[in-house]
Amino acid sequence: MSYDPKYGPDAQTSAQRAYVLQQMQATNPARYSKLSAYVTTLLTRYVDGELSWTQVQALRAAAEPRPFRTGRLEA
Repeated sequence: MSYDPKYGPDAQTSAQRAYVLQQMQATNPARYSKLSAYVTTLLTRYVDGELSWTQVQALRAAAEPRPFRTGRLEA
């Protein structure tokens, strides 16, 4: 197995990435208890090695709704 720096030293295999994700879920269960189907798919792709954690976070942030701004400054 060759080292891939996009996953870090403790997440080189699918089993290791699944374990890392399990530990994150155990540490912060409220954050991971109500995930959308899209985010669940991203996490599965991370475990499968298709996406890095940085890519998961970027795609997740891009999918989140942003507050509406009118462009006007309020006095």
